[in-house]
Amino acid sequence: MTVAYQLMMGNEALAHGALRAGVRVVCGYPGTPSTEALEAVAALVRTWAHKGMAGGRGEVHVEWSVNEKAALEVAAGAAFCGARALVTMKQVGLNVASDPLMTLSYLGCKGGLVLYVADDPGPISSQTEQDTRQFAAFAKVPVLDAATPEDTWRMVQEAFDLSERHRLPVIVRGTTRVCHGSAPIEPTESYVPHPTSGFEKSPQWVTFPPLAYRMHCMMPDRTRAIAQEFDQYEGNKLCAWDVKGAPRILERSVPPVPVTNGVVASGISWSYLIDALALLGSQQTSLPPLRLLKIATPYPFPEGLASTFLNGLEQVLVFEELESCIERELLALVGAKHRDVRVLGKLSGHALAAGENSIETLCRQLDVAFAPDAGAPAAPAASAAPAAALIAHADAVDLPARPPVLCAGCPHRASFAAVKKALRRRPATCSGDIGCYTLGNAWPLEMVDTCVCMGAGITVAQGMHWAQPDVAHLGFVGDSTFFASGITGVVNAVYNQVPLTLFVLDNSITAMTGAQPHPGTGIRSSYDASPDDARHAVSIPAVLFALGVRHVVECDPLDFKKAVAAATTALDYDGVSAVVFRAPCVTLATPQPPPSYDAQACTLCRSCITQLGCPALTEQDDAIQLDQSLCFGCGLCAQVCAVGALQNHEDKDGRP
Repeated sequence: MTVAYQLMMGNEALAHGALRAGVRVVCGYPGTPSTEALEAVAALVRTWAHKGMAGGRGEVHVEWSVNEKAALEVAAGAAFCGARALVTMKQVGLNVASDPLMTLSYLGCKGGLVLYVADDPGPISSQTEQDTRQFAAFAKVPVLDAATPEDTWRMVQEAFDLSERHRLPVIVRGTTRVCHGSAPIEPTESYVPHPTSGFEKSPQWVTFPPLAYRMHCMMPDRTRAIAQEFDQYEGNKLCAWDVKGAPRILERSVPPVPVTNGVVASGISWSYLIDALALLGSQQTSLPPLRLLKIATPYPFPEGLASTFLNGLEQVLVFEELESCIERELLALVGAKHRDVRVLGKLSGHALAAGENSIETLCRQLDVAFAPDAGAPAAPAASAAPAAALIAHADAVDLPARPPVLCAGCPHRASFAAVKKALRRRPATCSGDIGCYTLGNAWPLEMVDTCVCMGAGITVAQGMHWAQPDVAHLGFVGDSTFFASGITGVVNAVYNQVPLTLFVLDNSITAMTGAQPHPGTGIRSSYDASPDDARHAVSIPAVLFALGVRHVVECDPLDFKKAVAAATTALDYDGVSAVVFRAPCVTLATPQPPPSYDAQACTLCRSCITQLGCPALTEQDDAIQLDQSLCFGCGLCAQVCAVGALQNHEDKDGRP
């Protein structure tokens, strides 16, 4: 039978693998680079529902939870009942979910419980480069490290089996290039739910201290058992690179001899290694024959397999992204077994200490480590012949810097501009948050002084008040983040009577991660929006008032005069006050005609540019240029123009 493969991203491959494994509950919170995994599950379930197929008739529950902690707790409840459950998040989301995760490693689970956590080397879209492999070791739960989209498809199925076999959560780790890279994958065309046995009452589900102590005592034996199982795991590969004749990778069950040099890689670095060796081999470089080891199970570390790999070796080079997890495991193993093997990697300066690996960086580092005159560490920017000649093209193009900027027409620009004008040079601190609105820190808005993590803008501002009470302290939060982790900060401010001014920037979407819904929209993960959804939308002003905020104003930030007035009143209020600036993201709104420009009336005061920083506005040839391919017609520039050189057309709602 011929299988019709489909080209899928790693995130989509994971979704298909989870459904093939009979997952019953899928929860998550959007975060790049993990977002598409849950979206792909929802899309398949929706398709099956339209066709009346199994999986779409309610057998699979898919939800965007309010945050990662809630998502993991919902999934744990399903797993306690014997159902297979999947939770998706990015690496910083694991911080939020860490409270239940640490306890679940003690309690265990009944049905398979898998966490798909996507790390972001670089970082490309995150505030940290944290390594989930270290978090897995901290929580004492196994982690499978995907090197390709095919790995994610296979590993998530194996993770459910592993979780049920050992009755504990399992993490599948992706990284940006695996999550967003593509490969041909066998699609899941139909759904067969994994059997669910139901909840059985037992003291094991209640974390009293005596139980926690007993479970902690059992963990070392459990970890050793899983490590021994990983010694035989097919995803781990022991093979060789042969430079005789046509360079190729040789699969071996026993390490070839005589070879004295080895390379270990995990995750996407394994894929880079294979390509780098092919590139170097095709140019007949001076590299020696190499023994290779792919580690797909960083924790618990497969010591037996690694010990076999080390037999007869004198030098080993380790490639991994983010932290030196495998390098440290090898160093510990070499020390414990009294092996005379030199281990090179991040700690020795022979591999990149931070950021992403690439084929080019691996070529450099392989050449430096194994060249005849090897010995000196490879500096990140260094190049060494002959590998340098192969990758010179990688450094030939000096691309211009492209700083991120709020979209033309973004309502957040209007919100920040209104608050800035309302402050009127009043001393103030502005604590921001994670989202599109973090870009409010850039010129000319300069309205985000701090950004720590989701929800922290509200609480950091409170701490600043207690340290510096003679300054106004402002907190900014988005609508999705308000529900995710902002509500507790508001409660803290009301309870402790902090004179905080809170600005909720509500654009009716989780914009930065790709337009996902949230409780304020009423739309659920099926994305089948209907008029009935409005009945289920959670009102942010109502929540604020219920929490004890007595000054709550909602207004459209694109009505600039009213927005400035609302901000001014809130800043003057003695106590906790809030303004909900509500206007849709440009991905949801209908574009309006751009303003007209009268060059004769323009005095080139540039206030439209210096107050807003809209990418659609530039100055050229002694005139203001309005890029109509970028302009969304929000009308904000015309409202700040003091001489009427920019004039708005009335939109269909009559708003100038």
